Amino acid sequence: MSAFRQPDFRPRDAEKRRLEEQNHGMRNWRLWGPYLSDRQWGTVREDYSENGDAWHYLSHEQARSRAYRWGEDGLAGVCDQTQRLCLSLALWNGRDRILKERLFGLTGPQGTHGEDVKELYWHLDALPSHAYLRMLYKYPQEPFPYDRLVQESRHRSRRESEFELLDTGVFDQNRYFDVTVEYAKADEADILMRVTVINRGPEPAELHLLPQLFFANHWSWREDHPKPTMRTYGRRCVVAEHRMLGHYTFHVEANAEFLFTENETNPTAVGSPPGEGVYKDGFHERVVNGVRGAVRGEGPATKCAAWHRRELLSGEHWTIRVRLVRGEPIIPPFAGFDALVETRRAEADRFYAALQKDIADGDARLVHRQALAGMVWNKQFYSLDVYRWLRGDPTLPAPPEPRRRGRNSDWRHLNADDIISMPDKWEYPWFAAWDLAFHCITFALIDIDFAKEQILLLASESYMHPNGQIPAYEWNFGDANPPVQAWAAWRVYQIEQEQTSNGDRSFLEQIFHKLLLNFAWWVNRKDNQGRNVFQGGFLGLDNIGVFDRSRPLPTGGYLDQTDGTAWMAMFALNMMRIALELALEDKAFEDIASKFFEHFLYIAQALNDIGDRGVGLWNDSDKFFHDVLNLPDGRTHELKLRSMVGLTPLFAVETLEPALLKRLPNFSRRLHLFLSRRPDLAGLVARWDEPGIGERRLLSLLRGHRMKRLLVRVLDPAEFLSDYGVRSLSRFHADNPYVFNSDGAAIQVGYEPGESGTDMFGGNSNWRGPVWFPMNYLIVEALDRFHNYYGRDFLVECPTASARFRTLREVADEIAERLTRLFLRDADGRRPIYADCETLQSDPHFAGLVLFHEYFHGDSGKGLGASHQTGWTGLVANLLSRRR
Repeated sequence: MSAFRQPDFRPRDAEKRRLEEQNHGMRNWRLWGPYLSDRQWGTVREDYSENGDAWHYLSHEQARSRAYRWGEDGLAGVCDQTQRLCLSLALWNGRDRILKERLFGLTGPQGTHGEDVKELYWHLDALPSHAYLRMLYKYPQEPFPYDRLVQESRHRSRRESEFELLDTGVFDQNRYFDVTVEYAKADEADILMRVTVINRGPEPAELHLLPQLFFANHWSWREDHPKPTMRTYGRRCVVAEHRMLGHYTFHVEANAEFLFTENETNPTAVGSPPGEGVYKDGFHERVVNGVRGAVRGEGPATKCAAWHRRELLSGEHWTIRVRLVRGEPIIPPFAGFDALVETRRAEADRFYAALQKDIADGDARLVHRQALAGMVWNKQFYSLDVYRWLRGDPTLPAPPEPRRRGRNSDWRHLNADDIISMPDKWEYPWFAAWDLAFHCITFALIDIDFAKEQILLLASESYMHPNGQIPAYEWNFGDANPPVQAWAAWRVYQIEQEQTSNGDRSFLEQIFHKLLLNFAWWVNRKDNQGRNVFQGGFLGLDNIGVFDRSRPLPTGGYLDQTDGTAWMAMFALNMMRIALELALEDKAFEDIASKFFEHFLYIAQALNDIGDRGVGLWNDSDKFFHDVLNLPDGRTHELKLRSMVGLTPLFAVETLEPALLKRLPNFSRRLHLFLSRRPDLAGLVARWDEPGIGERRLLSLLRGHRMKRLLVRVLDPAEFLSDYGVRSLSRFHADNPYVFNSDGAAIQVGYEPGESGTDMFGGNSNWRGPVWFPMNYLIVEALDRFHNYYGRDFLVECPTASARFRTLREVADEIAERLTRLFLRDADGRRPIYADCETLQSDPHFAGLVLFHEYFHGDSGKGLGASHQTGWTGLVANLLSRRR
């Protein structure tokens, strides 16, 4: 048979055709993808301890020897969409004490500022169909400094910078290998893996490459999962048999030696007597320690590797190839291999060239492409059945009894087996609800159907709580993240309209019905006094305020939260707008839209004037929104902290076109009747009876003069406006820290542009000064909507005190430009994200490599937190698409 099926369509249409085939159910190009986690160890789902100490229960040191229960991890790996069969890479430089099968990093307790991956790797390219994937891993030739990284970090205070892998000196004199891993698909289940290595060092150096194929271990936990098997088939291939997948053939080139072992726990790793079999750490024992009995030379087994060894001269390139195909062996397996990989790479070039046709700058195109590649690479198979996780598995002893009443015990319905976009597959290898909503805005640029699937997923019956709550994240599903799902659904619908002139109304209606339940949950659970003033808790903004808002207040009482209230106003407007769109074809939605309109006005009243108390969250003397502390004795205390919390009312803004209102006369009539009956509510928000540009109508928490007053602070470089976006805390607090006195103890909050000096909400959590992408993105969008109403005659000073006046659209463009400036080379050729790291800034072997951090230093723009979080930071791709 021929090695490759010839394409029957023009090359420039290749990826578009694959996505069409995928979305119409003709072919499953997403059957295989980069779904392996970068870290399965140290996760909640693998934690079966009594006290919920996930970091220690299954550590990196144990990961090579203990089988996982709920998933797999691997270096530069791919797997099928059910993660039953996995393909990844293992490395050894002849000197490490550990076979490099997965990425290393510090646990939360070990890290200077919390968990932190300590590796150098970049996601360089990816197509949304996964027909082409490419990443780069830089592997030291010196022994990997595992212990030194832990010890040095242990001795550093929170006020000191992170001790990074480059700081250890193991990359000095370029003594490392560049390892580029590429995947190209000949068909939906025909995967070509090409590994190319360059010795960057000045001398010859040894390297071992082990592409490894393994079955996820299901058989050890459940009796109804028979064990799959792998065995040799001739001299150069392995056949893998699975009851559900059928059989796959794994082809290797002639210079490799097969190793076989079982993907099962080595008894000694859990304190049991040694066994007589071969175990998960067999490759490590054979390659690193030379233990021949730790592996088999042929099957049957559940894990195999193709062991390649070579000494590379300085500057020498070395390429190895393997191929995994569903079904019978292909003869010859490597004919045309490199040509196919190059074809897929060229198709990726064409795909992105079309997407970037309006991005003129070459460096901007590079950043844009890597941001989107990182989004694709951060997809992950996520599996967790909370009911079974709490009760344990039939083949093992029952978990400790306290687990049944501990973490996530009220989420027993949650049963996940899905591909989900993760914030960062090492630092956050679990979904986060509000992060995911932002991910979908970026995914909509390249794969609108995947974006819609992700929005629907967390609102499905397998995830959403019966009471209507959407799960927040694995460490505590019951936490409340900002309710941005309706906004994301509406924006994805709009983006599809822009792309195809046809929005998916079925999707919009489906998510609308789900979000009705979620809205009801917020109203019933997070409005403490039934006054349309919402609490919500920490709402994703770690360390933003005086207190840890995820815990009971030390003073007792509760907070009236500006952000909780503003998020709900935004939620109501989003739901109103979706209902209006659906009402164009189903008039029953007009009544629902009217109810959300009215609810928005009640929330607006609460934000500005809380009922009979006459206390609002806006401080007219300070020209800012603040939280209000309600003490048990009835006293209230305004927390006059200028933080991102006070900017969230900007987000609740919507404009309505006159043509829309004309097509929905029942909604329009009820709207005017309500406003005429309740002028007290109508007067709280933007003047409904004064049409804006093009007769548009505006709904907003902020009338024009109040919005201008708020923007004075937002656009002030001495307060919120950084060279790199809007800070999360005003720089005013650098010299004027806010102090709250509680029972004689002073709690102080000051401006911290970089890493947090407090571990109030975990190690690498800080909203006290850095620039965060999601909130900045919402500010940009809000200013766009305000401009749609006010037009070119409405000007604000930007920056404040600059005597330069701009339209709101121009202000939005200015903030977007500052955000993208984080990643782009400046006039001196330097990227702000890399600050003073000369290797990343100027070493030619690091040129064109971009990381996408969790957040950014409020003054210098240095990237901080998680280093590969192309989750919400992937929004830079949307902002670059905005640039003209």
